[in-house]
Amino acid sequence: MNSKIISATLVGILLAASVGTCASAQMAAAPMHEKTVTVGGAPMYPSKNIIQNAVNSKDHTTLVAAVKAAGLVDTLSGPGPFTVFAPTNAAFGKLPAGTVETLVKPENKATLTTILTYHVVAGRMSAADLMAKARMGAGKNTLTTVQGETLTVTAKSGAVWLTDAKGGMSKVTIANVNQSNGVIHVVDTVLMP
Repeated sequence: MNSKIISATLVGILLAASVGTCASAQMAAAPMHEKTVTVGGAPMYPSKNIIQNAVNSKDHTTLVAAVKAAGLVDTLSGPGPFTVFAPTNAAFGKLPAGTVETLVKPENKATLTTILTYHVVAGRMSAADLMAKARMGAGKNTLTTVQGETLTVTAKSGAVWLTDAKGGMSKVTIANVNQSNGVIHVVDTVLMP
C-alpha cells in the first residue's frame, strides 16, 4: 500500500472515532429519558435534586430566593430524602405586603429558616402516603416537620390539605414531583409555624 492511502485511511479512522466520541459526549450530556412533571413551565427531572429542579421553575423564584437567603441550598441539595411542600410565588403573594422583603434580610435569617424548614418533612412521602397517613387518623393526622413543629395533613375531596400551627390551610396543587433526594408537593399557601 502506498503512504497516501495509509494516511487517508488513518485520517478516516481518526475522524470516525472523533465523531463517535463527540456523539457519545452529546448523548451523555443530554438528560436521559425520564418521566418528568412540569412545574412552573419547566420539566422536573427525577435524577436531579430538589435545588437543581426548583431553580428552573418560574413559579418558585421567591422560594428559591428565600432558600438562598436562609442558607439552605446545601441542605436541600444533600442526600435527604426530604418531602418538601413548595409554596408558589402566588402563595408568597398572599402574605401581607412587605413580608417576603423583610424575611430575606440577613437580620431575619433565623425566622426565615424556621418558616422554610416548617415546609420540610424528613423522608420521602408520596401523595398516596400522605393520604394513607390522614386515613389512619380518621381523615387527618400530624406530620413532624424538620423545624420540629407539626403540620396536620387532611384527605379531603381526593386532595391533600395541610393545616399549619396558626390554622392556615394549604392545598397540594401538584403532587409527587420526584427528585433524586426526595419529593416536592407544590402548595398554594405559605405554611406558618
